[in-house]
Amino acid sequence: MAELAFFEDVARQRIRRERIFREHTDLLANGDEWLISRFRLSRAVLLELCAVLGPALARNTRRNNAVPVPLQVLTTLGFLATGTFQRELADRSGISQPTLSRVMPDVLGGIVSLTHLYIKFPYTVVEQANKKAQFAAMSGFPNVIGAIDCTHVAIRAPSMNENAFVNRKHFHSINVQVICDADMLLVNVVARWPGSTHDSFILRQSSVGRRLEAGAVRDGWILGDSGYPLKQWLLTPFANPQSAEERQYNISHTQTRSVVERTIGLFKGRWRCLDRTGGMLLYRPEKVCQMIRACAVLHNMAQLQNVPLPPGAEAACVRPDPDPQPQAFQPNGAAVRQRLAVMRRL
Repeated sequence: MAELAFFEDVARQRIRRERIFREHTDLLANGDEWLISRFRLSRAVLLELCAVLGPALARNTRRNNAVPVPLQVLTTLGFLATGTFQRELADRSGISQPTLSRVMPDVLGGIVSLTHLYIKFPYTVVEQANKKAQFAAMSGFPNVIGAIDCTHVAIRAPSMNENAFVNRKHFHSINVQVICDADMLLVNVVARWPGSTHDSFILRQSSVGRRLEAGAVRDGWILGDSGYPLKQWLLTPFANPQSAEERQYNISHTQTRSVVERTIGLFKGRWRCLDRTGGMLLYRPEKVCQMIRACAVLHNMAQLQNVPLPPGAEAACVRPDPDPQPQAFQPNGAAVRQRLAVMRRL
């Protein structure tokens, strides 16, 4: 009779299965080389990041098995660094896939909230002087405060406005605007436009573009490729150079602007979830944009602390591939470019 009652209880689901908690792994106990290879940041930087995000990520719960803040942060960074499926990363960390899916948005949001501390466009005279000195030391091109380009992050075809996300290379993506300095620090990142959006439109609609157009920078230039319009504050190459001075200007311009191509390569090499060689991101566009912004903050954190890339993580330098659109220009921008072309130091 007892056995019969037992099986009846099982059939009626009266016996509650005992929850089994896996032991949480102390990932920070490992050395720098191991941590950088998996999370792209050194132990010191990871500890600082966990301390900053801790108050927002600590769970108010009486349970003894809440996911520790370092485990939340490092598992999320593991995804950004590799683009590996969530289930595999969760298994490595000793948590479940649903748990990782639940904590990731909070970690990403916390990192993005640090944007104002790590990504700053040089609007002040002092900031601009520093950027100009960096570029001049690198290539000799004067008065440069940044180099601009866009890059595509591949995504799964979204359920809404699917056609808007198909770029000119015929895959679905987010078109991301990047402006960097000579040290490959990101000074502006715009991640909110679908892949079909033209680079120049993104700049025109961005806060940096609007402020520069309004005269926020009086004596400094951004360098862009031929897909951007020539302006007094945005210098592009000569489409058809007619003189030795113009050809030399184009050579100097290309050499200087190439830093943004290397920066994008480093950015995607460090955070492989953004690189198409790792496949597309299988998330809604809004979440992908959040991931891109978080990666931008983390990129600058790594650069400022001189954290190296692990062997094999380098991405190929992004080749210049301007959007095929006739170049527009402002007369005063053309005058600035022509005057610069005849300067002997170029």
